[in-house]
Formats: sequence, structure tokens, C-alpha cells
Amino acid sequence: MSFSAPLIDVAGLAGIPAGEVMIFDCRVDLADPTQGRRDFLAGHIPGAVYADLDHDLSDLSRQSEGLGRHPLPSAAAFSATLGRWGWRPDLPVVCYDAGNGALAAARLWWMLRAVGAQAVAVLDGGLAAWLTAGQPLEAGEPAARAPTHVEISFEPSMVVDHAGAADAASKGNLVDARAEPRYRGEVEPLDRVAGHVPGALNRPFASNLEPDGRFKPVAALREEWLALLGGRDPAAAVHMCGSGVTAIHNMLAMERAGLGGSRLYPPSWSGWISDPARPVAVG
Repeated sequence: MSFSAPLIDVAGLAGIPAGEVMIFDCRVDLADPTQGRRDFLAGHIPGAVYADLDHDLSDLSRQSEGLGRHPLPSAAAFSATLGRWGWRPDLPVVCYDAGNGALAAARLWWMLRAVGAQAVAVLDGGLAAWLTAGQPLEAGEPAARAPTHVEISFEPSMVVDHAGAADAASKGNLVDARAEPRYRGEVEPLDRVAGHVPGALNRPFASNLEPDGRFKPVAALREEWLALLGGRDPAAAVHMCGSGVTAIHNMLAMERAGLGGSRLYPPSWSGWISDPARPVAVG
């Protein structure tokens, strides 16, 4: 089984027989890091495994290295996590969030793609869409899966470092996914410095969504993204946000629009400002 698009709808997921797909619940509340797991235990898509943004999809011990608030884990650490989950390269994966824009779900989608997995999709509309369709939930801790032995490596061509982000910004290829007030430096609820990388474009991730939390149609996304890029090669785009999470929402939207090949600046704004010598723009 494979997925031909980065998104899967509720009917598509519900139609996959149990045992033929691995489902990850990636719900997160940035204001309360423990809320996601509590929500998972209260009710989740049957068979789902919980993926914790802070502990499974990030390595917070690396924050002091200038890698931002949600540094990517090392390949060895992510290999251990995948093995603990019982992941296999041949098993299709679906990731979902609450329905608030596929945030950490997109992060896991990208991380799996970055280690070579092909059959990975995000549930369009998340858990909210699943519930709206009348699909069931199960509560409590799921039965443990048999662990697997996993050795992966991240594809280096899918990321850029601080210098790469600066270069992309100078060419109009760096896209910031934060909300406009944060991009402009009018407010900054999470990081110690407000503003944006000079030259970066702004595409708030919420712009990719319909009011019900599902992604916009392919044609609409393609038109909007091509207009933003202004004739520049979509594959040259580099995505950032506050800490490398919502940035991937924009990458997912581009993939949906058939504009693949863009890259991620994982440290994002929180990593950029770790060096006071790096320039900051406002407005």
C-alpha cells in the first residue's frame, strides 16, 4: 500500500484494514506539554500510538547548541524512538493532530520522509474531521507493539543551516510560517527577540486551510504559492517558523499543490536569534 498524496481523508483512513497502517496521534498544546498525552489517553483513533513533540520528535537537550526551541533529534535518537514504537519501513503511516492545522503531525510526516519513508500521510482535518464523520475512538494506553531494530539517517539535502537560511532570504526564497504580528515584530509570545530574518517572506500556515481545518483545494494552494514565490523555483523555497514545527505545514501545503522539493530550516527564528550578530528585521 502507498499514498499518492501527502494527505489522506477520513474515509481513506477508515477504509484501511487494521494492522495494515501505523497511526500516530501527534496532538500537542505548546502552553501545556502534558496535555497532548492526556488527550490521547482520553480518546484516540483506534490503534494509534502517541508521538510527543518534545520527547519523541525533538531533543530539547540540544537547545543550547543554537538549534532553536525544538531541535531535531539525532539519527540515533530517532532510530531508537522508531524502534520503540515498532515502526517498519514497509508499513504505511498516517499522522494526525487535533484538527488545528496538522502541526506536529506535519513534523512527524516530514521526519519520516527525511529518513526515506515513502508511504506517509497526514489526516486532513485531523481528529476533528474523524469525529465529525462519526468515526470511533478508543481510550487508555494501547497494547504495546513489538519493538523493532531501526537504523536511519536524515537526508541532509532536505535541510539548511543558518548560512543556508541567510542565503535563501537574500534571494527571496525563505518563507516564514508565523502569524503576521509575530513576523512583523509587533508581538512575540515565545522568543526573546521579535521580528524576522531580513528578506524572508511571510506565509502564515493558517492561510493553507479552509475554515473547517482541512487544507484548501490543490488549485487554490498552487495559485497562492506561485503568487507568493513570484516566479522563483518552488524547489528553492526554504521554510521556517518559530522552532521548525509549523514551518512544515507550509511545506506540506506546497507538496499538496504539486510544488515539491522545498527544504526546512529546522532552528527557525528561535535558532536564528541565538546569535546576537545575526540581523533582525521588523515591520
